[in-house]
Amino acid sequence: MQRREFVRSAVLAAATLSTLRFVPVLARSGPTSDIPAVTADGRAVTLRGVEIRELAQALKGQLLLRGDDGYDEARLLLNPSFDKYPALVVQPTHVADVQNAVNFAREHNLLLAVKCGGHSHSGQSTCDRGMQIDLKHLRGVTIDPTAKLVSVKGGSLLGQVDRESMAMGRVTPLGTVSHTGVGGLTLGGGFGRMARRYGMAIDNLNSMDVVTADGQLRHASSSENPDLFWGLRGGSGNFGVVTNFEFKLHPMQRQVIAGKLIFPIEKARDVLSVFADYAQAAPDDLYFDPTVVLPPGGAPGVAQMEVCYSGAAKNAERVLAPIRKIGSPMSDTIKAMDYVEVQRSGDMVDARMLGTYIKGGFIATMPAELIAALVEGLKGDPRRTTAVFFQHCGGACGRVPEDATAFANRYALANMMVLSGWRHGDDPSEHIDATRRYWSTLEKFTRGFYVNDMAREATAQDINANYRGNYTRLVELKTKYDPSNLFRLNANVQPRA
Repeated sequence: MQRREFVRSAVLAAATLSTLRFVPVLARSGPTSDIPAVTADGRAVTLRGVEIRELAQALKGQLLLRGDDGYDEARLLLNPSFDKYPALVVQPTHVADVQNAVNFAREHNLLLAVKCGGHSHSGQSTCDRGMQIDLKHLRGVTIDPTAKLVSVKGGSLLGQVDRESMAMGRVTPLGTVSHTGVGGLTLGGGFGRMARRYGMAIDNLNSMDVVTADGQLRHASSSENPDLFWGLRGGSGNFGVVTNFEFKLHPMQRQVIAGKLIFPIEKARDVLSVFADYAQAAPDDLYFDPTVVLPPGGAPGVAQMEVCYSGAAKNAERVLAPIRKIGSPMSDTIKAMDYVEVQRSGDMVDARMLGTYIKGGFIATMPAELIAALVEGLKGDPRRTTAVFFQHCGGACGRVPEDATAFANRYALANMMVLSGWRHGDDPSEHIDATRRYWSTLEKFTRGFYVNDMAREATAQDINANYRGNYTRLVELKTKYDPSNLFRLNANVQPRA
């Protein structure tokens, strides 16, 4: 079980919207008022109505202002505790729309946010008084069965890719929740249920098309703009808006062995110990991770193990035997399942009523001292959900050299996270403080963090250190492709002055 058990999404999109045509909101008659906005460095500016109208008329997609239909849906993220109001929301349908939006933001030095699936745990897919580029209408998936490649538009959701790829008996390793945006997931690295078998999402990229800060569309691959190709693979959103990804496809059967073993909270130490003992030695085609949850209202807590085994079904019993040693569960849902359904298994229509806060980091080992700290430090509260959970790494992910891509944390056995979830509208400060206190007892066991789960308070020093030996090279790339730091709402690398 991942964060999908706590953070539910409203957006399950159609596969392709390229045949639709939108009438720009501002194409209506009448004057357009000037709008207060803010620059990337925090200075107040005024956007002239005539310039806003010119931008709207240049778009095939929509430009939304506060009060327009669709504005609130665009500005809100899946975590409603980020309640921000962009001055402008651009919803591109074509590459040229992205270019026009980027050029407008650069020329006015606007604070700029880019949203794909809206899962940003640091809240950086939206902004106050800047421009938000919302990619919800830039979606579509095309399979090339001969070349064994899948072309994915920049705003697509990973469920679209799973569905179209598995229809051809192929897979590319993406995440674990079908409504996750491919763009944000991939640019940060891209862990998922198939990553131990086939590598991270970035390890399966063949090429990308990206609109950089100068408004130019650049193709990035191992042979064309290879420096940019390197930086995009794990460098977060630092270098532009990716309008198309091309991933390699691998043959895979539709059925996998997947499900959960759920135990009472008293078995938490046993569940975590089995993960510690088996996570490193497990075969690449087994992904499994533990979760310990204390629900609100005093309900009994649970410890569980989720598994997804994509190898030969005849070997499943042997491969899962070490996990079965935990004992008899309260619930056992492990069975043969369609992989696309497994990827959807945590999805739900969303109520956007749960505020959340996450702290996380990579662990290379899971010693007994860490297990003790996890179990003994986990405290419930009747007003919030409290959880600790993991994302199994290693396997093929760990056999890539640290400097082969911008993502440097190849040593990781798992991504360890703690989470608080509270009713939207409640004061979050006490819940966030409790999570930070718990994390302070665990952080010493970690090294680095997954930028896709970056905490909202991460500092420049934290981010720089997290890129490890790749940081200096990233600074050079940032200086080359985004010297004014237009794309700064991400795991930001600042260009050289």
